[in-house]
Amino acid sequence: MRLHLITVGEPKLAYARAGWDEYEKRLRRYHKLQVTRVAGRTPEAESDAVRRAAGRAPLILLDPRGRQFTSEGLSAYLDAQALGGTGELALAIGGPEGHTDALRADARLLWSLGELTLPHDLAMVVLLEALYRAATISAGEPYHRG
Repeated sequence: MRLHLITVGEPKLAYARAGWDEYEKRLRRYHKLQVTRVAGRTPEAESDAVRRAAGRAPLILLDPRGRQFTSEGLSAYLDAQALGGTGELALAIGGPEGHTDALRADARLLWSLGELTLPHDLAMVVLLEALYRAATISAGEPYHRG
């Protein structure tokens, strides 16, 4: 499956850049990846940029109001999307103010990484690690030792 990762901004801190690069490289073994960095001065401008970047791909927004997954649950969800004919998913991390209600209404899924508030840079790394872990579970590989 093709995963289109859309982020408002990019990791600024060295640890986050290194983590993003590492997990992006690992994830490319399992999925075709496209990464798009968008910007905007307001949440509305950011949401418009995310919508344009996603195009026709079903949109999954990282949002604190969203569904939480276990690693196995995320793996099963992504597998079901692929089996259901979804050739591409767009996953988006918003800016500091989050996504607009209008963009949330257009999303296929709101996904919460948990109840903790994470710094933007860390959330980007957690997203990629979660996707990588889900891919290794689907592949039956030993990375995940739940």
